[in-house]
Amino acid sequence: CCCCCWSCCCCCWFCLFVVPMTSSAIRRMVLEPLDLGFTTIRNRVLMGSMHTGLESGLMFPSGLSEMAAFMEARASGGVGLIVTGGVAPNRSGRVSPFASKLTYKWEASRHQLVTDAVHQHDTKICMQILHSGRYAYHPFAVAPSRIKSPISMFTPKPLSDKEVEATIDDYVRCAELARYGGYDGVEVMGSEGYLINQFIVSRTNTRTDKWGGDYPNRIRFPVEIVRRMRKQLGDDFIIIFRISMLDLVENGSTWEEIVLLAKEIEKAGATLLNTGIGWHEARVPTIATMVPRGAFSWVTERMKKEVNIPLIAVNRINTPEIAEGIIAGGHADMVSMARPLLADPDFVKKMLEGREDEINTCIGCNQACLDHTFKGQRASCLVNPLAGYELRYKDLFVPSSTTKDVAVVGAGPAGLAAAVAAAKKGHNVTLFDSSDIIGGQFNMAKKIPGKEEFYETLRYFAKQLPIYNVNVQLNTRVTADMLISGGFDDVVVATGVLPRDIKLEDTSGGKVVSYIDVLKGNVKVGDKVAVIGAGGIGFDVADFLTHGNRDTSVDVDAFMDEWGVDKMYTHRGGLTDAHHDKSPRTVYLLQRKSSKMGSSLGKTTGWIHRTTLKNRGVQFITGVTYNKVDDAGLHITVTKKDEKKEQVLDVDTVVVCAGQVSLKSLAEELKDLTTVHIIGGAHIAAELDAKQAIREGTLLAEKL
Repeated sequence: CCCCCWSCCCCCWFCLFVVPMTSSAIRRMVLEPLDLGFTTIRNRVLMGSMHTGLESGLMFPSGLSEMAAFMEARASGGVGLIVTGGVAPNRSGRVSPFASKLTYKWEASRHQLVTDAVHQHDTKICMQILHSGRYAYHPFAVAPSRIKSPISMFTPKPLSDKEVEATIDDYVRCAELARYGGYDGVEVMGSEGYLINQFIVSRTNTRTDKWGGDYPNRIRFPVEIVRRMRKQLGDDFIIIFRISMLDLVENGSTWEEIVLLAKEIEKAGATLLNTGIGWHEARVPTIATMVPRGAFSWVTERMKKEVNIPLIAVNRINTPEIAEGIIAGGHADMVSMARPLLADPDFVKKMLEGREDEINTCIGCNQACLDHTFKGQRASCLVNPLAGYELRYKDLFVPSSTTKDVAVVGAGPAGLAAAVAAAKKGHNVTLFDSSDIIGGQFNMAKKIPGKEEFYETLRYFAKQLPIYNVNVQLNTRVTADMLISGGFDDVVVATGVLPRDIKLEDTSGGKVVSYIDVLKGNVKVGDKVAVIGAGGIGFDVADFLTHGNRDTSVDVDAFMDEWGVDKMYTHRGGLTDAHHDKSPRTVYLLQRKSSKMGSSLGKTTGWIHRTTLKNRGVQFITGVTYNKVDDAGLHITVTKKDEKKEQVLDVDTVVVCAGQVSLKSLAEELKDLTTVHIIGGAHIAAELDAKQAIREGTLLAEKL
């Protein structure tokens, strides 16, 4: 169901999650200090661990200076406690061959640049110790048993008893070095399917010695790590243990086993317990945008009744309202935010100052953060392209020595970013758009079920424009003459794209429609639909057309039911039978290429989109040539291994999502008359790319 046909449910969701509250009293609990006995954290917000790629800075001439700048931005933004990206305790534990490790004092001393930068803002910082085990992407991977991971090409070597003991010593030594480097503590990564998690469950631990077999033996490894760490480091050092409270894999832990582990970890000396949700190989979404906000805090709440040390809730906590609700509701003692602090490093500061409506909200897209990480690239953020590049762009918004009059044509993501960036530089900016609202293609994207977060980005820009005195001229179709006569020094063309015309013969009298008309509700879509084009837009349109009656991206119980998550925890790993809504339509998703359907989708979210559509019965057809449309339907030729077969799809509607073309005629008219900058879809329209559009718009400030 699309946004235009939500009834009272829409109002409740919008009021709770989109419209920010302004009473600072409502938020005081999440901003209260947390007393750990030997030290106090200034508020209940923890910046969760992220693999940004900056942790490997020791290998580069700049060292950890970029990591220091990244962490300092979040510390100055008000975060109470920061946890770094994972650092291996030995070489075999590295996630990849050149990932970070901490085994020598000289390495630890260079971390002081990071810890000093954070401490000057009264923020605590812990280093995460992560041994990847069988998830390691290198030939030296080790694990409890010789069982290959489905997400790594390397089969791990099983650790001997002596090597297990040595690995425990490596964890303790790594914690000692972290203290030497100025860290207030460490987080022991015991979840997400990494080495410690691999010891805990029988699916990856088939040992018969004291480190395997029954459950008390399988948890001996993590308990010994924490016990020896506490003994060696003393009582004035923070030890966070990240425990897998919900494995979401077959033959995972039972709830009773997890409770036993939590209690043993508490006895061993942990200061805090952080929540881990799902192994990396799990086939249940846990952090993507289609996951409801705060969806897994019920797991942490359940554990809160079992232990006495503070607990941290995680996953899809991206607004002040959700964070406060979790703390005030007694679900946890702290909330962990990782990606939301990529999106806005000043998140907490804005809460403290009553400026919640100025928060640049994380939309959970994964496109510039996790997708980058899993491709070996530096993590950043779609809505904040400066994330991860704080040092490089530290002077980006220093006021320009010359004030210019700048026209920005097009109020889509690229134009909005450019207008705000130019205004921050001190320029006089006028933003034009022919529509009556800002947002461009985002106004269609926000209608896709599971992409409601796009409302937040538009809310953010709508607030920024008046703050920086941008003159917004809507319902205005701009001509070259208008811009020239307006006397603008620079013109930014962000006019976006138009749908590509595939010149399909159509004698049906109206069966062929554009995705734009479908999403805007301008056409009636039939019960049998062919979607031409299986890029991001094609998948979104297919999702839109097959969505059932439940808002699973908003309703936690409906989401858990759809993906087979057992909230009663009667099954191992927290998995149960999934129940998928029946599609109201028969839908075919077609693409010209013979390659895997949806290969251009996000690396960490593509599988979710494919699974969702398959569960709804969408039929995927590749290697398609489109012949014509008539009263009988869509005539196609399907090529499989050089064999061609003609067929007719009996459909009422054919939705064309076959790419876009840049709308840049205005730029061509202006190129010899003034300084013109072309950005966003007007620049490159191969795929609608909000990440590139916002980045181009923001970094344009360097040229103005």
